[in-house]
Amino acid sequence: MSDSKETHSNLDIGVDLDACGLFCPEPVMLLHNKIRDISVGDLLRLTATDPSTTRDVPKFCLFLGHDLVEQKEEEGKYVYLIRKNEQP
Repeated sequence: MSDSKETHSNLDIGVDLDACGLFCPEPVMLLHNKIRDISVGDLLRLTATDPSTTRDVPKFCLFLGHDLVEQKEEEGKYVYLIRKNEQP
């Protein structure tokens, strides 16, 4: 897992979270813990190999009110860009 600043699709990624090799529920647990540490408006990129994240990450974002900016699969990995919003 690494924290770094990068630009992806003209977006400034504040945190890069690597959950490759982890299985449900670990990727979402890591995401939940890490998103607490970032500021509202920051962008987090989660990379995972567990196919269940295609179901779990969008539900996590919907339930907690964060924006799922991008969701894609590339080279056998699932990549999500999530923007932190204020929580109600």
